Amino acid sequence: MPRFGDSARPVLILGAVLALPAHVALAALIAMGELDVWAGVAAMALIQLAVMGLGLLFNRDVATVAGYVDALVNGAPADVPRPITRLARGFALAVARLHRTDQNRCRVAQRQLEATDRLIDSLTDPLLLVGQGRRVVRLNTAATAMLGARAEGADLAETIRHPEVLRAVDAVLGGGESRTVEFTRPVPIEQVLQARVQAYSAARGSAAASGDGGEGGRRAALVTFHDITAIRRSEQMRADFVANASHELRTPLSTLMGFIETLRGPARDDADARDRFLAIMDEQSGRMSRLVNDLLSLSRIELDEHMPPAGAVDIASVVRGVVATLELRAARRRMRLVVKVEHDLPPVFGESDQLTQVIQNLADNAINYGREGTDVAISAGLAPFSHYRGDHAVVVTVADQGEGIPKSHLPRLTERFYRVDPARSRAIGGTGLGLAIVKHIVSRHRGRLTIESEIGAGSTFAVALPAQRPVVPGLRIAGTAPSAQAAPVAPAPAPAAPAGAVTNS
Repeated sequence: MPRFGDSARPVLILGAVLALPAHVALAALIAMGELDVWAGVAAMALIQLAVMGLGLLFNRDVATVAGYVDALVNGAPADVPRPITRLARGFALAVARLHRTDQNRCRVAQRQLEATDRLIDSLTDPLLLVGQGRRVVRLNTAATAMLGARAEGADLAETIRHPEVLRAVDAVLGGGESRTVEFTRPVPIEQVLQARVQAYSAARGSAAASGDGGEGGRRAALVTFHDITAIRRSEQMRADFVANASHELRTPLSTLMGFIETLRGPARDDADARDRFLAIMDEQSGRMSRLVNDLLSLSRIELDEHMPPAGAVDIASVVRGVVATLELRAARRRMRLVVKVEHDLPPVFGESDQLTQVIQNLADNAINYGREGTDVAISAGLAPFSHYRGDHAVVVTVADQGEGIPKSHLPRLTERFYRVDPARSRAIGGTGLGLAIVKHIVSRHRGRLTIESEIGAGSTFAVALPAQRPVVPGLRIAGTAPSAQAAPVAPAPAPAAPAGAVTNS
């Protein structure tokens, strides 16, 4: 066998060790005579033992890191392990950093989710998410109050039995465009609701006009309800107001035009007819004048209703002035105005002219609708009150002994042109605006109007007005001498409101 030179031998041996597997390199060295057979066997055994040791260490490190990862996945608290090998130790530290980052992101996402839930629940409009099959997936607090807690997870048709809403939801779930529908909900109280139905994309976490989304990647519908009862009622009231005002003005105008035409024609030379017609025309023109004045007064009051008056008014003086004005009218019907005013009443926040109009309208109604020969009771006293400013109020009460008002009419008494008995109201010259004016003046004064009535026993109208207390020294009270001053009075117990009373705040 040829032998290499001494200079090439180390190079060949090193190349064999580095390039060949261990057992092949050892066999080659033995064959070359560079290594004894038993020495080669011993070297092979040592190499195998070293490999086995390193394998055991590596397997233990891998098992340690795997156990740590499993603990993190299962949510169990675990300390970062300290493996023997540098590679495993670096991997464990990287996993720990990744876990901390993931935990921080989860906490941030959880806080954002909770904030979003609180925001959604704080919305005053009912909002719900409807998935496939019209199943209600999510409701906010307002929707739960409207539909009930059992609505979640149920078919929408079980809680909202309005075909137009269900058709809109089905159309959006089927891929249609967003739409808005109006419907009336009769119970527990009649409401006009507007339902806005739009597609919901769960992938983007927002409403979308089109595309798939929602639960499990399927399309969902976001339904928002908005109560527009007040808007529709206001629109109806405006329409009724225009119609009623037109009717109220057209009737006397038609009468005047008819009599003018008659006076120019057949009754031109009839003195008796002329006098009779002129009296009727005077009555009708007076009715028109009262109506126009009441409309203008109501318009001015509404214009300033958002600005509460800051002046001081002595209610006792106002009551006495109204009584002096109406005593003659009451006497014509053989009625008495019985007045009872507590001493030393504090002044109230207000305007004297408007409060005079309130008490005069109420007393005038009591004279008109009370039974002939009966009394009209007008009283003023102090009572606890926390409706707006201060902790007590001056309450003015006007009570008649008339036929009474059916309870079904009480909630609508303060509507414009609303009359319980239209024929009787027109016969006595009423415009149908008196109580509407009272309501708006009381509202501007941040007071409260309460109406009570019983068939056959009469009606009672009470106005509570915030009192100025404690009284500022030297305060000038409207309608009194500069030196007059109301002394503080301890609040008297407030009488309990009887059943059936209607309050306008």
